[in-house]
Amino acid sequence: MHREIHQWYSPSLNKNMEIGIWGHYGFSLLMLPTAAADYLEYERFQMMDVLADHINAGKVKVFSINSINSESWLNRHMHPRHKSIRHTQFNSYVYNEVIPFIKGKTSADTPIITTGASLGALHSANLFFKRPDLIDGVIAMSGVYDLQTYTNGYYDEDVYFNSPIAYLPNLNDDYHLPRLQRGRPIHIMAGSGDYESPDASRRFSEVLHSKGIPHDLDIWGHDMRHDWPTWRAMLPYVIGAKF
Repeated sequence: MHREIHQWYSPSLNKNMEIGIWGHYGFSLLMLPTAAADYLEYERFQMMDVLADHINAGKVKVFSINSINSESWLNRHMHPRHKSIRHTQFNSYVYNEVIPFIKGKTSADTPIITTGASLGALHSANLFFKRPDLIDGVIAMSGVYDLQTYTNGYYDEDVYFNSPIAYLPNLNDDYHLPRLQRGRPIHIMAGSGDYESPDASRRFSEVLHSKGIPHDLDIWGHDMRHDWPTWRAMLPYVIGAKF
């Protein structure tokens, strides 16, 4: 399997950021880490192994980036307002730096699909729903789509605008909403086992239905707990069956 590692100093985040690439061709799959992990998390937990057939066949080209969650919502020593600001800077890093990098490594017309599990599911969904002009779809696994789950009661405008379940009900513009209603690949997935929150995915699905946004809601069984074996089953399945 072809593998590359790149890095650059991010002006959005004022720090060095790495990105991994696996594969040669196919649609672009942008992975967001689960919590405070790095760009190699998915590789360490054998996700590239279970995706190998799709990657080697040229169906998908994988890109994986670092999280900065330890510098925002998972940092217990940071003021909540500063966490909120840092989260917004991370969004800018993805939109203004990562997306152009991916386009440079593929083509202007190659679709970009975000994906992630747990907190990465929230980030992957939020990045897509905020900018469907830049990102073409999402595969969100085991997510909770309200950032307040991670803010310990703190709430401000940035928390609202990074919680898809909060801002989507009020989305009525003529630019973003029509793009979301065009039948993009939107896959909301969850297990029903230990530490999973399938009702969070169901509630999010209800919001999407209310806005006329086509999507797939896929709730797996009670044997699927909030852990890597679940996500290693989900992601290759949906790529194989839906893309």
